[in-house]
Amino acid sequence: MSLPPDWSQWRDQVDLDGYDERWARIEAEGGNPHGEADFVRSHNPRSVLDGGCGTGRVGIELARHGIAVLGVDPDADMIAAARAKAPELEWLRLDLADLDRPERFDLAVLAGNVIPYAERRAEVVAACARHLVPGGRLVAGFQLQAGWPTLAEYDAWCVAAGLTREGRYASWDRLPYAGGDYVVTVDVLRAGGSGSGPSRPTGPPPGHPG
Repeated sequence: MSLPPDWSQWRDQVDLDGYDERWARIEAEGGNPHGEADFVRSHNPRSVLDGGCGTGRVGIELARHGIAVLGVDPDADMIAAARAKAPELEWLRLDLADLDRPERFDLAVLAGNVIPYAERRAEVVAACARHLVPGGRLVAGFQLQAGWPTLAEYDAWCVAAGLTREGRYASWDRLPYAGGDYVVTVDVLRAGGSGSGPSRPTGPPPGHPG
């Protein structure tokens, strides 16, 4: 499975152990490395699709609070790291645009610049919408810079996928968005949207401390 060129270039410069240690260091110094998970939890989902899950930081934190999680990422090394840290959770190595599962989720989250690094961005948004329950939310956080998707483009992909904007922020702490270079946006699957199928089982997986 090939990775997007921008992502491959970034990964060539990143040591995964150091990547994870950075978040551990933030927590050890009194910071909060779980801003994305806290934001997601504020919507009270019982099940979450963690798109572009990386090494599992967000998904593992969500599962720790009793939320059923499916993590999806095309990067084999990152998926392996996530599985090593939380083998009881389900981690799927796959391009998110190709996701085709029977279950539906209360919320899909795309943290960590998943949208800019994706090659098939409109298809990623559509795949997330397709796997939401009616009224489910797509939450995405990404940087806005030259050569990367604009908000207008992202909004158009959401509309095409049957999503309606619910909120827009400048950070995971819900600071108001006023045109900066980072955005967190929340969109809801409209009634009659693309989501259908059984909801993913709720609660932590068997054997998880929850």
